[in-house]
Amino acid sequence: MGLIDKIFPKKAQEKEVEGYFKTLTAYNPVFTSYAGGIYEMELTRAAIHSFASLASKLKPEILGSAYKNLEKTLQFKPNPFMDTTKFIYRLATILSVDTTAFIIPLYARDYETIIGYYPLLPQRTEIVEVNGEPWLRYEFSNGQRAAIEFDRVGILTQYQYQDDFFGSGNKAMNPTLSLLDMQKQGMEEGIKQSAMIRFMAKLSQALRPEDIKKERERFSADNLSSDNDTGVMMFDAKYSEVKQIDSKPFIVDAEQMKLIQTNVYNYFGVNEDILQNKYDEETFNAFYEGKIEPFALQLGLVMSNMTFTTKELAFGNQIMFSSNRLQYASNKTKLEVSTQLFDRGILDTNQVMDIWNLPHVENGDKRYIRREYTEIDKIDYDRGGDTDADKKQQGIQEFGNTATDTGTEEN
Repeated sequence: MGLIDKIFPKKAQEKEVEGYFKTLTAYNPVFTSYAGGIYEMELTRAAIHSFASLASKLKPEILGSAYKNLEKTLQFKPNPFMDTTKFIYRLATILSVDTTAFIIPLYARDYETIIGYYPLLPQRTEIVEVNGEPWLRYEFSNGQRAAIEFDRVGILTQYQYQDDFFGSGNKAMNPTLSLLDMQKQGMEEGIKQSAMIRFMAKLSQALRPEDIKKERERFSADNLSSDNDTGVMMFDAKYSEVKQIDSKPFIVDAEQMKLIQTNVYNYFGVNEDILQNKYDEETFNAFYEGKIEPFALQLGLVMSNMTFTTKELAFGNQIMFSSNRLQYASNKTKLEVSTQLFDRGILDTNQVMDIWNLPHVENGDKRYIRREYTEIDKIDYDRGGDTDADKKQQGIQEFGNTATDTGTEEN
């Protein structure tokens, strides 16, 4: 039994296909993994890795009572082969490289109860029709095939335009990838050229080919080898001219290289600070808002829709992915947030501990609030009463105290 048998039950594999599922566009509903080198270039891989690494720190949570038992599974081991960080990291990587990523539910033997999730990387995917319903049929690089109902699968996309179901791919990056490749080859050739021919010598007489070869070897051994530590080159009348060749291979200059890097940064939504882990809280918050949060929102929606029925969704059941962004904040910001939100009952003790990356404490889920806070329209009441009876009683007491004081003075 292989991995495909673990992921796809036999019921989902053995189906009679009636043809392609008809879409609204003229494109056949077929998706093929990108065969280019977008993940083989150093800079593009670094950009994808930075996004996937930070996204892998998202925490899955299940809201509502349906499938609540899956929460710990999602938080620790979504499938028997990977933990949560690897699960999210691979999804983010596949999505960045192929602009389409598939999530397959893992079922119990009844083929109804979900017990886990698996990120799929097929070589080819097509939407086919089975009994009038759309199915996804996958073909893997080892030649194996499997199929599953379309509504059971989660599909993440980006750059979705031409196709009704899949992303449009990363063909827009091809010119930049070509420039990166040419730059790399140019540097390699430059190094090779600098280690090759450095001098040109013209003989003053005609020699046989074998004699020219021997003379070249002798000249090199006498003048260009490490044995010549004088720094002086000497040659006799056999040579009418010896000239040094100044090889200047073309290499993209710093400004042009910066432009190529900027193209990659713009396309993947990263910057140099993110790639080199030099970001501060403002830089990370901007990266989170623009890159990680949209991914977290889409991932939560996709997994919610593939897990819960319409009725369960209507009752507030959903899967969401959250991130403690304050772990990247300065200590000053953490302190301000902790104190301001804790004494107002917004955060409990353990949530404050999370901000400081500290372990939870016993009874840490209790919330506290400062007692001097009150609603504006209840300020007088809290100070001693705002009803007529309270005011009347307060006046009697003040009158009695005044009379007592007066009598004491007269005596």
